[in-house]
Amino acid sequence: MEIEFRKRQLVLAVIAAIGTAALATAPVAVTAGAKVPGQYVTGDFHNHTTCSDGSISMQKLVKKATDTVDTPWGLDWFVQAGHGGNGNRNCTLIEDATLETPVYPFNSALSPQTTWINSGVTPAGDVSGSGANRNMWRWQSIQQFQYPVIEYLNAFKDLPLFIGIETVGPGHEHISMSVITGQIPAQLNAATLPAAPGPANLPYTALGNATALSQWEYCFDRNDGDTSRGVGTPFNNSFDCSVPGSLNAADPNWNATAFKLSNNSGNNGHQKSLEGVKWMAQFHPNGSYYVPAHLERAGPFNPNGSNGFNVEHLRDFNNQAPAIAFGMETQPGHGASNARGEYTVRRNNIGGVNIDSVGGTTWGGTGVYGAQIGGVWDALLGEGRNFWFFASSDWHNRGSFGPDDRRSTQDFYPGEYQRDFVLVRNGSDKLNPQTIVDGLRSGNSFAASGQLIDRLGFIACTSYKGPAFRSNASVEALAVAAAQSNTDIDKSGCATMGEKLVVRPGAEIVVSIVVRDPSSNNFSPYSFANPSLAQVGIEQPMNAPVLDHVDLIRGMVTSLPKQATDPDYAGAWPNAWINNPDLNTVPAAAKNTTTAVIRTFNGATWTDIGAGFSKMSYRIPAVTASQYIRLRGSNLPASVPFETDANGSPLADLFTNATSVSPSVPGGSDGVPANANLSIPCTATGSNVPANGATYTAGSTPIDGCPAHLPVVNGQRMVAFDVAAWADLWFYSNPIYVQVNGSTQIAGIQ
Repeated sequence: MEIEFRKRQLVLAVIAAIGTAALATAPVAVTAGAKVPGQYVTGDFHNHTTCSDGSISMQKLVKKATDTVDTPWGLDWFVQAGHGGNGNRNCTLIEDATLETPVYPFNSALSPQTTWINSGVTPAGDVSGSGANRNMWRWQSIQQFQYPVIEYLNAFKDLPLFIGIETVGPGHEHISMSVITGQIPAQLNAATLPAAPGPANLPYTALGNATALSQWEYCFDRNDGDTSRGVGTPFNNSFDCSVPGSLNAADPNWNATAFKLSNNSGNNGHQKSLEGVKWMAQFHPNGSYYVPAHLERAGPFNPNGSNGFNVEHLRDFNNQAPAIAFGMETQPGHGASNARGEYTVRRNNIGGVNIDSVGGTTWGGTGVYGAQIGGVWDALLGEGRNFWFFASSDWHNRGSFGPDDRRSTQDFYPGEYQRDFVLVRNGSDKLNPQTIVDGLRSGNSFAASGQLIDRLGFIACTSYKGPAFRSNASVEALAVAAAQSNTDIDKSGCATMGEKLVVRPGAEIVVSIVVRDPSSNNFSPYSFANPSLAQVGIEQPMNAPVLDHVDLIRGMVTSLPKQATDPDYAGAWPNAWINNPDLNTVPAAAKNTTTAVIRTFNGATWTDIGAGFSKMSYRIPAVTASQYIRLRGSNLPASVPFETDANGSPLADLFTNATSVSPSVPGGSDGVPANANLSIPCTATGSNVPANGATYTAGSTPIDGCPAHLPVVNGQRMVAFDVAAWADLWFYSNPIYVQVNGSTQIAGIQ
């Protein structure tokens, strides 16, 4: 009897092993035990210091982004990423003694505004700028200065930090990217840090390096005009920007001295950008990412200049390297500026025609490519692409306030307002650049503004035998456990964000959602009632937002990823969208008209389960075609004047923008005065309302009345700047795919 039992156990073990091996390559839902454990962790990968055009040092920004005391938002991981090109300030210098470390002490005679020349550093490469304002090329500042600072702070503070770039894309605007090869090596964990600075200009000798990232910046950033190949004291890089399989020296745009392409604008520039993605895929396929930033801001693509991105450019990047160009930063930073996200109408003058940011403005703080149901994002998801939604801070400065003030007329700090929640599978290891990039690539992430939610369990499971086989309650239990543990599910026949289910025709899909609306206050400095909600009789403190509803959105997957030769591959979003927001005017290439909200949940239809968690479920019956589902939610109900429409979708942020036109338009004005569109009054008075010029820093009593920096129209303060952002909060999830056998295949998604 015992021998027979052991035989049976052996047979079962063999079957299990065969099944597990098959699942490693088969495109089916992941089974129990196959996933490395991980948790959702928060981060930011687009921000600026004095290395480019930011206002504070690297050390101060790291503290502001990761500290949990003075700045309590405390991100779990952080990528310092300024513009490519060049800069003249020594960003390794610090503001005051509170930021000093044994290797980077405070020098009261120098500040982060001190130029490289005036701090005793001679930039390498071709000369750019003159005298004390001579610039340093970013390849050098990353390689010689920024990376050592980040590696040192990574070890000194025991924080997962690394370096990226907001590159200035040839033919386009900006892209958040990195090549992590060489950064933060494992031996750093056991290293003994020096107790004092090293030689001049080399305070810390790094164990790793950012040479690969530096080379990419030299080769493919539009603003890097250096031709030195990274050669010159103390370097001997001899950068070669050749890409296997490309024309390289045979290309008429090849600069034989620089060993790189010189085409930087329009269609030719786009081809250079594609070469940059191709280079990543050839040399660093698992250690790179390339995510267009605030991609609607600069308007549609300009074939004769360098502006934005159309849908075809996103397809080009993703087709070239789907594991690298895997998303877009469509919830931009600059959320407290006079034009939210710095998106404006009539932003650029192209060929004598004033052209809007795509969509005209942001819509609930999100660009139209991500905010419009059935728009560009859904067009890409409708091809089954791995193409994900991301947010960023784009930190530069506080506008009219100092960097330590809690108010802002320009930017929020990384983690203060927007954050990406990314499932990072690091098991028992420390967070590191590779597991973080793998997490970003997986699509198992969501983005939220204003701490609207901070936990999300979002899963879909198959059911072939009706509710008795897999009930709503059983799936809800999985989602509850995942959300309460801040992780995802690991269950056969179920999938979460960035994954797919493969099912037979006729299967039912059970969707369960669990969110946590934090019970504690968010990081807003304002405690007065939300003026937007006051319009509809809801009194809710600005620093204690409440999730109003969650939308479950579905779209059909109708094709494999399109190629450039396919019909409806290319098409620009129509200009003047604010005046005519009608999907019928959008070219077929840039929309997915199958996409719609299939269920809206709110306090009347979800179940509160305590500690801020709410659960909700929905059954999709008898599926016959491949599809995806995704989520969005807000603190605003439907039909809030100037904020949401009757369906609960965001309206244009035009009505809280304290400007009418970008100064870049020739003449500086379109004849409409600033503040002309402001429409929501702020009437709250309080006993703690600092005057302009007074400081308001961490630990201060919340401001209980409309702040003095709000614009005044006809004697009335109006909602704008940071108040507009804190009043209007949204979250977006990435999708779950459902592939129905016999319907459209969903390639590239496990």
